[in-house]
Amino acid sequence: MAVCGLLAGTVTAVGLGACGTRLPASTFTGQPNPGGGQGTAFVDGVSGNTVKVGMIDSITSPVGADAFSGPGFGAQAYFDALNAAGGVNGRKIAVSQCDDSGSGLGNMQCVHKLIDSNQVFAFAGNSVFDYSGASYVNDKGVPDIGGEPIDQAYDQYKHLYSIYGSGYPRNGTVGWDGTLYSSTEIYAYFKQKLGAHIAAVVEYNQPDSIRYGQTQAAGLRAEGYTVVTEQLDFALPNYAAAVADMKAHGVQVVFDAIDTAGNGSLCTALDQAGVNLVAKVTTSQSWDRTVPATYANAPKCRNVLYATSSELNYADTQYPTVAAFRAAMEKYFPSRADKMSMWELDGWASAQWLTDAIRSCGANVTRSCVESFMNRPTPYDGHGLLIPTSFKVVRPGPTSDACLNVARWQDSADGGHGRWVTQVPNMDANCFTVPVLASKG
Repeated sequence: MAVCGLLAGTVTAVGLGACGTRLPASTFTGQPNPGGGQGTAFVDGVSGNTVKVGMIDSITSPVGADAFSGPGFGAQAYFDALNAAGGVNGRKIAVSQCDDSGSGLGNMQCVHKLIDSNQVFAFAGNSVFDYSGASYVNDKGVPDIGGEPIDQAYDQYKHLYSIYGSGYPRNGTVGWDGTLYSSTEIYAYFKQKLGAHIAAVVEYNQPDSIRYGQTQAAGLRAEGYTVVTEQLDFALPNYAAAVADMKAHGVQVVFDAIDTAGNGSLCTALDQAGVNLVAKVTTSQSWDRTVPATYANAPKCRNVLYATSSELNYADTQYPTVAAFRAAMEKYFPSRADKMSMWELDGWASAQWLTDAIRSCGANVTRSCVESFMNRPTPYDGHGLLIPTSFKVVRPGPTSDACLNVARWQDSADGGHGRWVTQVPNMDANCFTVPVLASKG
């Protein structure tokens, strides 16, 4: 929670100012729906007083219960706070969550259950390990707003909207005619700010991990790095062998395409081998409060642990949107305090995005109206939470002006929990003109 005085007058998720002053709940509610009534008949998941929202998260996945559960908690916290404040235009949000167990079959079962049986209006807070049901979601015209793009589904289907936005046509073919594009601002940052020029990329022998690892390696090379690639067996990873190879090559900075637990084991091996890094850069999925436990045996690696994202740091409660998120999580999911993560904040942003789209429809909430909001050319910033993004279809050029947020883990000086400390004064101004790279989807 915010310190009294720093955030006085801001709006939190439960309609209270940071110091307890009663404030309007305008962060969450629009004007009352003049024709909403108390009807119970649903059309495409919408009645006079309710909107049904589905949520698919791979909670019991092969990589553990915490790997993909975060967005669901964040989205549910937003909807709980929204409903407590009166809903959106007089309608409450009814959430149905399904755990697909991280399997393609389980995902298909969840998709059919939520669309065919529960008749949900839209999805929010999705974090899916294997989105086998994506084509069915798309065929049924059910908007999936703000999902985590683990595989290529969000680069392929027009009714799926990644939390990061997209410039692809999403016409059934991945990317632009099977070609994906990425920019290199992350690698430019660590080259320019920390002087790194020899990098390692660590990936699993799993298709999505390999694809992301290859993208990172290509981006690093485009920025002039010497790159060492280390591939770990997903079932029996040999961290020691990978680290020995990194040490032999004089690696200065390590990037990865692996999960949080894997990062902890990798860092332990790096410390044991005496590898001195200027940065260990992890994904936003591992930007969380479990760092002291995950990296308990790797103090050197923990001291140079960085993460990047396209949104505000969940620890920066001086921003009203982040303060609202933290207040709602504390109220509705207090047991998550030691597992707070950027992916939970992603889930919050996803739910907020869908809600803003619903709000734009007024009394007449339809899927086509929601998607008109999503596809508008005006970039969306999530009330200051996100670096502005959109789904305007634009074929990429040879370069891009791209921005990012960066945080570094800092242990507490008094032996306390520690926190992620933002490294840039303004993420919207921390921008680089960088090359755009093509890869096959």
